[in-house]
Amino acid sequence: MVWSLDMKPLTIADAPTMILALQDEIRRSEESCYDHRLHGVLLVAHGLTCPEAAELLGDAPRSVEYWVNRFERNGFAGLTEQPKSGRPGRLSPSHLEKIEAALRQSPREVGLTGLWDGKTLAAFVRQKLGVTLGVRQCQRLFRQLNFRLRKPRPVVASADPQQQAAYKKTPQAGKRQGG
Repeated sequence: MVWSLDMKPLTIADAPTMILALQDEIRRSEESCYDHRLHGVLLVAHGLTCPEAAELLGDAPRSVEYWVNRFERNGFAGLTEQPKSGRPGRLSPSHLEKIEAALRQSPREVGLTGLWDGKTLAAFVRQKLGVTLGVRQCQRLFRQLNFRLRKPRPVVASADPQQQAAYKKTPQAGKRQGG
């Protein structure tokens, strides 16, 4: 390969954040995970050690070792997604799409009251999808679907000064209580 001296190296804006986003994108589908493992094995085939390949790919060295060993034993089939142990998830991809669409609306638009929080989302999932999830799991769903829980701001700052004075805990200067 011939390099020109006047070529500037390319950079990625906000590289640390983009690295995490790219890794998330790789882990999103079985096909991209398979391709990622292929790249790991290819780097080892080119002479890199497992730790070196792992560092380049952003994975644990042990993961790359597993991929290479599985490739050596089973060929390309060893790099495909293996069955996962543990309980399967309760929500299908279509459920997640419906939840994401609902979160883009107000709870009132989907027949609920209040604001989107763990309890409201749990009620939506139970009523509309027929799946029972705990409040904490629903709170995790917000993050999983790239939503943030936002609490309403109190309107005290823009309230009527007389109403504010009525709610104060301490009496105003110069005024005595009782007599």
